Amino acid sequence: MQCPGQDTRYWKPGAVFETTCPKCGGDMEFFKDEASRRCKKCGERMLNPKMDFGCASYCKYAEQCFGSLPAELLANREDLFKDRVAIAVKRHFGRDFKRIGRATRVARHAETIGKAERGNLAVLLTAAYLHEVDETDAGDRPTARRLLTELLAPPPLVEEVCTLLNAAGDASDPNQQIFHDAKKLAELEETYKENPLPPAALEAVVQQTFKTDAGRELAAKELRKCCLAPQTA
Repeated sequence: MQCPGQDTRYWKPGAVFETTCPKCGGDMEFFKDEASRRCKKCGERMLNPKMDFGCASYCKYAEQCFGSLPAELLANREDLFKDRVAIAVKRHFGRDFKRIGRATRVARHAETIGKAERGNLAVLLTAAYLHEVDETDAGDRPTARRLLTELLAPPPLVEEVCTLLNAAGDASDPNQQIFHDAKKLAELEETYKENPLPPAALEAVVQQTFKTDAGRELAAKELRKCCLAPQTA
């Protein structure tokens, strides 16, 4: 089935339009479903200024739909969807800045650990932002599912995220371990900020709590900043 947005049967006036090359000022003509086009005058490659690339931020079939996506867009696909999820979560929590801050910290840790451990960042970051939108006994994450549906996330992504949120997957799965470490680090930052630990105790917590090498490394670095008790004479 072809995406309605790219199906010419649904096109309206303005589906073919003219614009100006940002480099040389030459005239360029775009069809609404073209991801990019090269200027015939100077050869500059230009992204379609009127095309909505929103679904390309999360859909693994985007390249098939749009053809060969520009490198600039491919580089930002995960960031595009991550930002949309973050905005949705902030709207959901309203003025609950504590939860917003916690979700942001978990997402930041998940991104750092996920890059080092080569996890699925799209799933990890989405789950990190959504991990507190449902109560722990809310079953199959109805609020998370609703928010992802409103963002037009594809069903496979929704299922992967909910599996991660419910800790229902294989405990040895890298994404499960990365997500565990990101949440634990945010939790320990809150716990030990008010009750700092001496160096040996802090090191023991890090070694016993975290499941990935990158998680242990990041935890040691971050917890030393905020949770290390001052040395006594």
